[in-house]
Amino acid sequence: MKTFFSFILFFIFSTINAQSFIRTELPTALNNPWEITYGPDGYLWLTEYGGNVVRVDPNNGNKTIVFTASDYYDGSPTEDNPLCTHLSIGSGTLGLALHPDFMDSLNSYIYFVYSYNNGTAPSPSTKFRIKRLKWDWTSNSVISDTNIVNNISNGYDHFGGRLIAVKQNNTPYLYFSLGDLGRSEDSDPNCYSPQSNNPNNFTQDISTQNGKIHRFNMDGSIPLDNPIAGNSFYTRGHRNPQGLMFNPNLEILYNVEHGDRTDDEINVLYKGMNYGWKNVRGFHNDGSYTGESTYVANYSPNPLILNDSLVEPIHSWCNIIDTSSFYLNWCTVAPYDGIYYGSTGIPQWTNSLLVVTLKDGLTTDKEVFQFQLLPNGMIDTSTFPIPNPKKYFGNDQALNGRLRDIAISPNGRTIYLINNGGSTTDKITVYEFDTTNIGIDNKIIEHKLKLYPNPAKDVIKIKGLSESKDIKEIMVYSILGKYESIELQNENSLDISKLNSGIYFIQLLIDKKIYFLKFVKALASNNLSTL
Repeated sequence: MKTFFSFILFFIFSTINAQSFIRTELPTALNNPWEITYGPDGYLWLTEYGGNVVRVDPNNGNKTIVFTASDYYDGSPTEDNPLCTHLSIGSGTLGLALHPDFMDSLNSYIYFVYSYNNGTAPSPSTKFRIKRLKWDWTSNSVISDTNIVNNISNGYDHFGGRLIAVKQNNTPYLYFSLGDLGRSEDSDPNCYSPQSNNPNNFTQDISTQNGKIHRFNMDGSIPLDNPIAGNSFYTRGHRNPQGLMFNPNLEILYNVEHGDRTDDEINVLYKGMNYGWKNVRGFHNDGSYTGESTYVANYSPNPLILNDSLVEPIHSWCNIIDTSSFYLNWCTVAPYDGIYYGSTGIPQWTNSLLVVTLKDGLTTDKEVFQFQLLPNGMIDTSTFPIPNPKKYFGNDQALNGRLRDIAISPNGRTIYLINNGGSTTDKITVYEFDTTNIGIDNKIIEHKLKLYPNPAKDVIKIKGLSESKDIKEIMVYSILGKYESIELQNENSLDISKLNSGIYFIQLLIDKKIYFLKFVKALASNNLSTL
């Protein structure tokens, strides 16, 4: 019976992954997009090559360039490093964020990152800056722009570049990720001479900008309660942190970053802490990098930082020693950006992190990883037949290309992906959760499935379709997406006596169709009216 039960669960998840999304593409002509955000105004906001900020109508794909940075700069050949494989200085239009109170006309600000020339001819110095745009709701246009953070360090690789604007303790902050800016000595050993000049040696150094997550006030000033007064860094010891995600329920900030051949990471960002690059890669003491166990054991906290310590990732892809010289062999997935999914629009995703990836390797695909979280914001354990993470859209990687970013519609059922490499580049791919055969919200009435009583305390029954006698198995999720072990008492009665009070979703497999129903587990008292 246990084997059969496992098979049924595997079948259910396989069915969801393969059949419950409808893929389309918006007819939007883009130019090397990097960021996509679903704004509270109902529009998609993107950054493009050349210092462009773009607003796209998700209903028809109509695009408006709302701003172009006149001082955008792509770098100069005089800044090239002839010793490096990637010899050109970094440039581009990178992260974008909307003020947390964007719909308030007093705070209708847009923030984005781009490269500009901070030098004078004939000696250019390409740097990055953060610009703030003021949006006017009457004219639907940008009415002013202000450079709020200037002279951000640059290099030849690993630029990071993500922005996110969030509220913590009811205070808005702007976070910016900056990578180590160095070329890996394993893949490009001659880029720096001597190798001690490689910027990746200084990611833990509080006097440098690179390899850090930085925190600013919304006007670009440095918060008084940053780890070190007058210093914008919030965390340090990062390699290439190209993703930032925020869980508003717990006010937790996560980052996603590339490893070097091994140990791509997801981290919870704690104020002032050290994430170890390049001395520590992935989990501590897992043996994936020579010398990291010794470094961890002998770590000396920085006396200027309160409670300074090394912090492990909450997830590490590919935490092994990899000596292959061929990058397609490496088990790293090249994670880019991600988003916290708190909606109930796709019940099995509720309380998850969704992370997009770039790499089509021998064992990796360009796809979306879904990490189920625990109520405390950490990643749940992975079991068979319920793996964590689960993977989506990998079968479409030839169409989708290298996935740069992800956005979610307000109802949680439409996923927007952008790419600027692989396949047909520069487009917005749309995945719509297919509710044709799924009983969600009004679909419950259409399919005549019903749970009663609802709310319920101990037992709940399933009433409706004649196929109900053919229910194979049932899966129950809490409002946070946590799977609960529930048994059928008979063909249509469910014992819920051991559940905590709250909202739950039931997932049914009936005649090769998947249905979702919602119910409320009542409080222990008889007063159901309180729910």
